[in-house]
Amino acid sequence: MENGEIPENANEHCPGPQSNSAGKSDSCEGCPNQQICATAPKGPDPDVVAIAERMATVKHKILVLSGKGGVGKSTFSAQLAFALAAMDFQVGLLDIDICGPSIPKMLGLEGQEIHQSNLGWSPVYVESNLGVMSIGFMLPEPDEAVIWRGPRKNALIKQFLKDVYWGELDFLVVDAPPGTSDEHISIVQYLDSGSIDGAIIVTTPQQVSLIDVRKEVSFCKKVGVQVLGIVENMSGLCQPVMDFKFLRMTETGEQIDVTEWAREHLKERAPEFLNIIACTEVFDSSGGGAERMCREMGVPFLGKVPLDPQLCKAAEEGRSCFVDQKCRVSAPALKKIIDKMMENQGLSRMLVDNDA
Repeated sequence: MENGEIPENANEHCPGPQSNSAGKSDSCEGCPNQQICATAPKGPDPDVVAIAERMATVKHKILVLSGKGGVGKSTFSAQLAFALAAMDFQVGLLDIDICGPSIPKMLGLEGQEIHQSNLGWSPVYVESNLGVMSIGFMLPEPDEAVIWRGPRKNALIKQFLKDVYWGELDFLVVDAPPGTSDEHISIVQYLDSGSIDGAIIVTTPQQVSLIDVRKEVSFCKKVGVQVLGIVENMSGLCQPVMDFKFLRMTETGEQIDVTEWAREHLKERAPEFLNIIACTEVFDSSGGGAERMCREMGVPFLGKVPLDPQLCKAAEEGRSCFVDQKCRVSAPALKKIIDKMMENQGLSRMLVDNDA
């Protein structure tokens, strides 16, 4: 328990050896360290001071959260980082999803490793102004499962914050795991909620996702983190008509691919359809979706991003959706959301003022 570290063999919800309830709370029952924690001298964690010194060179810190997994949170984090870097900001992307680190793939950095210098751990760079840190760079095999209890996850998050040398950053985007677990408590505690600009929460339109987003909003309010806004992702499937696959269903249920016939038919008989974008609902949004929930909870609604197969492909290939015209359905929606978030917070103006 050197420097107040939570021991690896601690119980899952260990309050920490420096806590006044260490060794005394219900979560300490049966822990092999219970007696030591109960009698050990208490004091401030020196690592918190080291983290504050590291973070002093980071102007803005943004958490990206979600109530459920699979809603596109990491895709949004990756594209947010790409977008900010394209605006010539210095950007860091920190992946604290310890058990499901997908950020290395989404940034095209699979197979990269962390290097250490006399200044600390060096992020892996996509561009000179976009650095990334993730446990995904530390796994011996890409398919290796991370089977860790809370204390060990918390220790790695602390190490990321304390030992990674980011240099001067305009933005640090933190991609958190779904839910409100130990990782979320740790990042807020170590960064100090007052120094976090806020959180963007990603959801899908249906109620089963929004139920958990309400809990995420409640978490932010309880720990003092401002909700910068809610993003409704996968808000209907949208893509050009000519990108669809066309099938004919037989009486026996067999599907026959008639894509080439349908496309040729459209070209010859209805050429005006060639530039049409087709959209359809994927999830039930009859309850009003994220926009209605935002009105009810008094938090900003940043906008909707359609389910765009081209955006999914960009994420799989580890590239920005903003560099070409392939993501012509989703890229404008994402850009509008990012611009709105920055305008709401006055971030563009603040950065210009700080640089002046």
